[in-house]
Amino acid sequence: MEHRTNDKGRACQPGGASLRPVLAAPGRGRWAPEALYAFLAEQGIAYERIDHPAVFTAQEAERLVPKARGAHAKNLLVEDRKDGRLFMLSVPFGKRTDLAATARSLGTGKLRFASAETMQETLGITPGAVSMLALVNDQARRVNLVLDRVLSEAEALQCHPLVNTATLVIDQGGLRKFLDAIEHVPRVQELPAAK
Repeated sequence: MEHRTNDKGRACQPGGASLRPVLAAPGRGRWAPEALYAFLAEQGIAYERIDHPAVFTAQEAERLVPKARGAHAKNLLVEDRKDGRLFMLSVPFGKRTDLAATARSLGTGKLRFASAETMQETLGITPGAVSMLALVNDQARRVNLVLDRVLSEAEALQCHPLVNTATLVIDQGGLRKFLDAIEHVPRVQELPAAK
């Protein structure tokens, strides 16, 4: 794939149209981890990378991902059963989320977990790789990020970089800079815990 830049050094498509950084798959609009790493570097966002076996659940991640600084987040992609609105709920690892109470707090209808197909279509990822970094693929801005207040106050967060075989530790300031760059403003609130 040819990498092109505009006069400001930003990645662009053939013909000069600005593109938020270089995409991994022309025409599909999906990023590969390498493109994400390049974007983080371009934005001046530091991270620590930890490679590990594939993990599909928070419990597997707790067991298989080497210990690192930063809060370990559990990210749930859910949708409103009535209107199809999508939400990424980002909560501390050990918190069980009450979806009915969360729906009430968000002012939505009943919430259900999004399908693997929806996850692939909107975020370009497979189950096990859900993280705030996957929002880079949500160019249509369909996914509403809801960040638990505890995570918003953490010094750093652990996030999968579009795959479930690595984890990046990113300081809170870097994560906010990333979300600003991709134009995803999180809604910060205390997400209701299951009883």
